[in-house]
Amino acid sequence: MLVMTAVGFFLSRGKALATVSGDARRLHSLPNYYGFFAAMLVAVPALLLTALWLLVQPMLIQNAVIDLIPAGMVSEGSSVNLVMSDVRRVADGLDAAIAQGALTTEEAATLDATQTDVRATLADVGVALGSEVAPPVLDAAQEYRAMSAQGSDWMAIVVLALALAGMLVAVRMAHGRFRARNMVERGVLALLMIAASLAILTTVGIVLSMLFESMNFFRMHPWTDFFFGSSWAPNFRGDSDLSILPLLWGTLYISLIALLVAVPIGLFAAIYLSEYASAGVRALAKPLLEILAGIPTIVYGLFALLTVGPFLVNIFGRGDAGLLGVDWMSGATAVLTAGLVMGIMLIPFVSSLSDDIINAVPQSLRDGSFGLGATHSETVRQVVLPAALPGIVGAILLAASRAIGETMIVVLGAGAIARISPNPLEAMTTITTRIVSQLTGDTDFASPETLVAFALGLTLFVLTLGLNVLALYIVRKYREQYE
Repeated sequence: MLVMTAVGFFLSRGKALATVSGDARRLHSLPNYYGFFAAMLVAVPALLLTALWLLVQPMLIQNAVIDLIPAGMVSEGSSVNLVMSDVRRVADGLDAAIAQGALTTEEAATLDATQTDVRATLADVGVALGSEVAPPVLDAAQEYRAMSAQGSDWMAIVVLALALAGMLVAVRMAHGRFRARNMVERGVLALLMIAASLAILTTVGIVLSMLFESMNFFRMHPWTDFFFGSSWAPNFRGDSDLSILPLLWGTLYISLIALLVAVPIGLFAAIYLSEYASAGVRALAKPLLEILAGIPTIVYGLFALLTVGPFLVNIFGRGDAGLLGVDWMSGATAVLTAGLVMGIMLIPFVSSLSDDIINAVPQSLRDGSFGLGATHSETVRQVVLPAALPGIVGAILLAASRAIGETMIVVLGAGAIARISPNPLEAMTTITTRIVSQLTGDTDFASPETLVAFALGLTLFVLTLGLNVLALYIVRKYREQYE
């Protein structure tokens, strides 16, 4: 495809020049535009068809191969995805055996699981399987290989034929009066629109996938218990209590503590850096402060578990051994532990956004305030902050969305107990932690205990989306317009 793209570029460019006897001044566009048009007409449709083919072919092959698996093998312990995973592993093992010369193509196609130890044969070439290969799985793997190879051959033929057709059309259209520049610019504009649409389509796909799985969950579990129940106790054996309220309480409680830590420190840091710090101090302090944003959240989680948690236990726990002589905190995992560490993580988020917003306030407002006799602190309090307030509120709400979606800090710092309690020294859990827990391991996506993760994810998505929309509304409605 790349060779045909290059050939099309030079053929189209050469023909365009040939039609005007080599005088580029008589062309409508620069010579390279004719080559670029040919390259686009060759490569773009072929690449799009290749991507579409690679997406659709595995699904079609799976639908055809799964019919070879007896219905008895697809039980509660072996879902369709697990069986197909075994099929693909065996097919990959056969390909590896052929590549290493342990099997010929004919032997791989006629291998019989009832007569040959397929697991041992594949282990000889470095492909380890967890268990013996059932005859239906081997038959499905052989069919999978054959259909994949046939599909790849047809893809190569069709894609190259399309590329060749594009090259012939481009070369035929190349002449002095052809508006190559206009066509190239329209083509680039179309590609930019497609790229911009991918983010929107991805968001729509995520929402729809969660929505459909959530609908399956609510067919198995009453929505009243999910939204208005009081306990969370999944057991994967039926009769589970799956209420979101304890998880929602833990999520909002930890996020509130995090914001109580991050907002004052981050906002004061932004005010100092933008209004009081010298250029040298700002150049040094701002990057050092934003280093916190680059630390992985798992490191924050370890910091919460190994440092902040034991520190709080020494203050509020262990009876007479504690600094306060009380026994309020029994372990290092607690709401306060996760909230404090999450607040530290959010400090650069709040400070960076607030700093940019405060710096956007025109200097003329400060100068006018100074001219009226106001001090520096009065100018900051009565002029700068009110002008920047909508943007600061929007930054705080965006930080809240970030806190609500955090996982690793909560897993290591807050514990895994779902409860509704006002005590910040007790262990609790959040929605994101339970999503991870419910989807960990080989799950069957056919029980309410697994599908509840999608209902939790959809609820969390709606919650964070609402905060983001509220932030945008506040910023747009109350922001000041300056010239």
